[in-house]
Amino acid sequence: MKKPQETWQKIWPVLNSRYKRTKTYLDHTNAFELLIAVILSAQMTDEGVNKTTKGLFKKYPTPEKLAQAPLESIAQTIKGINYFNAKSRYIKATAQLLVKNFKGTVPRDEVSLLTLPGVGRKTAVVVLSHLGDKNFGIPVDTHVIRFAHRFGLSKSKNPDQIERDLQLIIPKTNWKRAAYAIKDYGRKEGKARGYDKKGDPVWQAVTS
Repeated sequence: MKKPQETWQKIWPVLNSRYKRTKTYLDHTNAFELLIAVILSAQMTDEGVNKTTKGLFKKYPTPEKLAQAPLESIAQTIKGINYFNAKSRYIKATAQLLVKNFKGTVPRDEVSLLTLPGVGRKTAVVVLSHLGDKNFGIPVDTHVIRFAHRFGLSKSKNPDQIERDLQLIIPKTNWKRAAYAIKDYGRKEGKARGYDKKGDPVWQAVTS
């Protein structure tokens, strides 16, 4: 098995040239919608989230309206989401804190974002990376975990450690681009079931 750094050097040219995604798969029109969508996306497909948020954002288009909405109404609106009861509480409380502490705007720093219910490291990195040009980190989701294990880039099962392992081998200037490319790869080639190594251009590059 090659060292992770050597493996990444073979992987990156293929990812960079073949997987062109440069934005999130979550539908949104502003920072508030992005934040709520990412909170709802935990243990959900992007497609499932998009089906739900269309109605949610039409009904509650601003932090103020979501903050004032009855919890039961929010839960009913997002009932297609996994763990919708808990997530209803998260997004209502988040909207309330946005109004109370941040004048209804989404903060642009990790420390502030992490004070919001339902927001962890992954959510903060996704939001900050998408809203700006800086490389804040590598959001670790199922696609990234599977990718890191498949190609021997990390042995850990802990998302935070996986992120740290990837940051050691991926230049910081490429973190944002790499995260999008890995997720794009995961959706197209890197599925858990029915995986075909022969048809995987990244695998071929690593083993050539």
